[in-house]
Amino acid sequence: MVYGLLALLVVLLDQATKYYVVTHFALGESVPVINNVFHWTFILNRGAAFGMLEGSRWLFVLIAVAVIGGVWFMRREIAKSGVMACWGTALFAGGALGNLIDRTARGVVIDFFDFRIWPIFNVADIAICVGVGLIIWSILKTELLSSND
Repeated sequence: MVYGLLALLVVLLDQATKYYVVTHFALGESVPVINNVFHWTFILNRGAAFGMLEGSRWLFVLIAVAVIGGVWFMRREIAKSGVMACWGTALFAGGALGNLIDRTARGVVIDFFDFRIWPIFNVADIAICVGVGLIIWSILKTELLSSND
């Protein structure tokens, strides 16, 4: 239940920030928060994370639906994997769902966090990356503990 709420919180925060950007910025507009370090820059991403594989909208929709469905199907097994894996999976699923909403509703993903030295990204992308990191950490921790036995 808690993990489902975390995933929902990610989706709501992601969609709220994207709505703010769409309603307050012109496409391509960039507003410095910390000049030459961090800007809010409104772009449309037709690819995957950081713009990779541009123009593969339906492939990404299919992958996201399969991943979210897999998480739902495996939720009881994931719950047995420990708290870290559950938090990671919830973040990952929430991020995937947030970007899936964009991709199906708009055909593109709204991105806006711009650190100038990195591709522009959004809240869902952060949740996906942190979630994957937590899942990997959980797996490595489990492997290390089992190899010490």
